[in-house]
Amino acid sequence: MGKNYYGWGLPIDVSTHGPRIDQLILILHVAMVLLFVGWSIFLIYTLFRFRARPGHQAVYETRHFKAPTFLEVVVAIFELFLLAAFATPIWLGARQNFPPDDKALHVRVVAQQFAWNIHYPGKDGVFGKTSAELMGSSNPLGLDPADPAGKDDVTTINQLHVPVNTPVIVKLSSKDVIHSFTLPVMRVKQDAIPGELIPLWFEATQTGEFEIACAQLCGFGHYRMRGFFTVDSKEKFEEWLQEQAPKGESLLGGTA
Repeated sequence: MGKNYYGWGLPIDVSTHGPRIDQLILILHVAMVLLFVGWSIFLIYTLFRFRARPGHQAVYETRHFKAPTFLEVVVAIFELFLLAAFATPIWLGARQNFPPDDKALHVRVVAQQFAWNIHYPGKDGVFGKTSAELMGSSNPLGLDPADPAGKDDVTTINQLHVPVNTPVIVKLSSKDVIHSFTLPVMRVKQDAIPGELIPLWFEATQTGEFEIACAQLCGFGHYRMRGFFTVDSKEKFEEWLQEQAPKGESLLGGTA
C-alpha cells in the first residue's frame, strides 16, 4: 500500500478499533448536517414570517412557541446517547483494555523539537536505563551505556516499524514541550506531555507505509515534525529489527 492515502474523506483505516471511531464520526456528521438544515429552514421561515411589512406592528413580549425548546432537549438526549453508547465504550477499549504484555510489542516514543525518537527493547525484552544527563545529539534518548539491558536495544529517529496483526503498546513522553503523537490511519492521537509517561495501544490490520504527525503546535519547526510509520509483515519486521539490532540479534517477541 502506497503513501497516497489522503483524499476528501477520512484517511484509510488500518486499525482494529478504527471502524467504531469512524462510525461515531459518521453519525456526528449526519447529525450536524440535519441540525444545520433544520435550523437553516427555521431561520429562513422566521425571516419571511416576521419580516417588516405595512399593517404589522412588532411585539416585544416573549411569546415564543415551545418547539425550539423541545428540539434542544431532544438534541441533548441524543448527545448523551452518543456519549454512553459510542464514545465511552470506544475510550474504554482504546485506553483501558490493554492487551497482555506477553502478546504485544512494546515501544517507547519520546517526542522532542522536532523529531520522534523511537526505542525498542532488545532480545531480552527489557528496555535499557535512560538518563537526562546522558542525552545528546549522538544519544537522544540518553541510554546508559553501562546498563547491560540496553546493549541490544534499538533506537531510531522518525522511523516507527510495527508488525501487522500484532498489538503494539506505546509508552509516550516528551523531552521539552507538549507534542501530539498522531497516527491518522490508526485513529490514534495522544498528547505527549513532559514529565509524564502515557501508555496507548493499537493494532494494525494491513501493511503499508504511512505517516506520524504532530497535531500540536510545538514551535517554529512544527511543520517539519513528520515521521514515518511502517506496518510490515511479521517476517519483514523481523528482518528490519535484525538489521537495526547490534550484532544482528533477533528482537521479535520481547516484552517490556
